[in-house]
Amino acid sequence: MASRLLHLRRLLTPRPTLPAAAFSTAVTPTPRVSGIVDEICGLTLLEASSLADALRGRLGVDQLPPLAILTGGAVPLAGGAAGPGAAGEEAKAKEEKMAFDVKLEGFDAAAKLKIIKELRAFTNLGLKEAKELVEKAPAVLKAGVPKEEAESIAEKMRAVGAKIVLE
Repeated sequence: MASRLLHLRRLLTPRPTLPAAAFSTAVTPTPRVSGIVDEICGLTLLEASSLADALRGRLGVDQLPPLAILTGGAVPLAGGAAGPGAAGEEAKAKEEKMAFDVKLEGFDAAAKLKIIKELRAFTNLGLKEAKELVEKAPAVLKAGVPKEEAESIAEKMRAVGAKIVLE
């Protein structure tokens, strides 16, 4: 949802126009590529969103990683570019995970109130929403959190009696 909002915001923000000479490209696009670019530039917001969804589906890309959303999609890989095949799979397995989901697996019934209070401390949830989230465990309490913050949250929640898993 956040990536769609950022995408729409980028599309709606007016961009300064520069003369064609200001763009220096090493390779001139072919007429076919120029035609595709012209067609894409003529799309409405809804059509552009539909095109992005269709391309994600065709290319098998589910969603951009959280870091890519913040950096506009340009995220360097930790181990450099991996080649196709088995070497690429090994590089993905070795790549360190950057964002975690803090998931509540269960809790002690006596500690329910403490867990709700602690949950409200690191989220913007109201009392009712926090209570409902705790009661529907197992549930993700916070998604896409950096490693240090996720470990801190998990430690605090475990201290009050929650069973937490970082995914």
